[in-house]
Amino acid sequence: MDGPSGGCPPAAAAAPLRPKLPLGIVFSTALFCGESAAAAVLCFSYSHSDDRFWLALTIFFMLCPSVLVQLTLIFVHRDISRDRPLIGLMHLLQLGPVIRCMEALLVYCWSGRQEEPYVTITRKRRLRKGYEVEMEQEMGHSERRLATHRNAFKRMAVIQAFLGSTPQLTVQLYISILEKYVPAARAVLMGICLVSVTYGALVCNVLSIQVKYDDYKVQLRPLAFLCIVLWRSLEISTRVAVLVLFSTVFKHWIIPIALANLLIVFFTPWVQFWRSGTRLPDNIEKNFSRVGTVVVLCAFTLLYASINMFCWSAVQLKLADRDLIDKSQDWGRLAVYYVARLAENTALVVLWYFFKTDVYENICTPLLVVQLLLGYCLGIYFMLLFFQYLHPCRQLFQHNVADFLHCVCCRRRPPGTPLHLQAPYEPGVRHSIV
Repeated sequence: MDGPSGGCPPAAAAAPLRPKLPLGIVFSTALFCGESAAAAVLCFSYSHSDDRFWLALTIFFMLCPSVLVQLTLIFVHRDISRDRPLIGLMHLLQLGPVIRCMEALLVYCWSGRQEEPYVTITRKRRLRKGYEVEMEQEMGHSERRLATHRNAFKRMAVIQAFLGSTPQLTVQLYISILEKYVPAARAVLMGICLVSVTYGALVCNVLSIQVKYDDYKVQLRPLAFLCIVLWRSLEISTRVAVLVLFSTVFKHWIIPIALANLLIVFFTPWVQFWRSGTRLPDNIEKNFSRVGTVVVLCAFTLLYASINMFCWSAVQLKLADRDLIDKSQDWGRLAVYYVARLAENTALVVLWYFFKTDVYENICTPLLVVQLLLGYCLGIYFMLLFFQYLHPCRQLFQHNVADFLHCVCCRRRPPGTPLHLQAPYEPGVRHSIV
């Protein structure tokens, strides 16, 4: 839109507003530090009890994602060729998120104290009460630096959640069931891991919406935020519980099942890429060689496969695309994923029920089976509720969830017919946001 309908007179340019407090950065750093501290305390306990195997697994799932987090922050901030010895030292000490968080808070505190020229003007559209309004945003140096920090910490939260917190939660829950005892340190670690993976899944939803609707200003309402939290927490917790229960009975079968889940999702985007016959994207990093680009894409695909093992990734990987993401809204893939995952969870928990050992003699196992399956179905219900009523860009869907479920897509607007959205006329008001 060039402007509001009705000939709204042009307004004078407004100065950039104060950036928002980076609460997401602070929360991600708190989760990272809390999980590392809880895991260190638990490792100290394992070393005293001489549980070397559990000690090794706990250390591995603490250090491996931490190293990947440090590399991600360095990669996003492009610090490889910059002379910043203190930042490099903190990353070597696995304290990169702490120093980055402090840097972001300093940028926020110093912003607005002196007038700074804007770096660029970005134009975003916003859906408001059935209208599409174009808004301008004047981005200054401080806001641009904070945006870089936010992008880095969003990716850090996803990596920490699905390459660290989720396997850590699975291992600690498995140990608790075998030992029939949950010490305080392990309970705290599992609680932090569950919060971390739920937050990581929430970030996945937000990132997918921002990528698919890049021209629009996306803002989740509190009710939508709550709906996603319920959807993701139920989906992930029941999935982890099913895998852990199955592994306590079929210790040797859980490994091929997990590898099959991981490898199928990992190789599917590569097979689609090879069949398309296109070249590797050249916008990953200009200084990367072809081998470096392949390594980065493999790491990205591994993260994508790890997410889909425990929950819906909210995006479809497309290596032939410049953005690496398929921006189309495919309800069929979503339906196939949840139907297949529900069938797999049902089969695993039923097999566990018929072959369970005496470890569960004090538990009402039929009730537990029903609770796990109903919990997963309830998570699917909250997912459908979000896409049908609470998605911030649901007005742009050609077909919504109700259309897909009732198979009445032909009764809706033809796909080629554009939406005739007009901005409301508000005299004397300039539509600009930060």
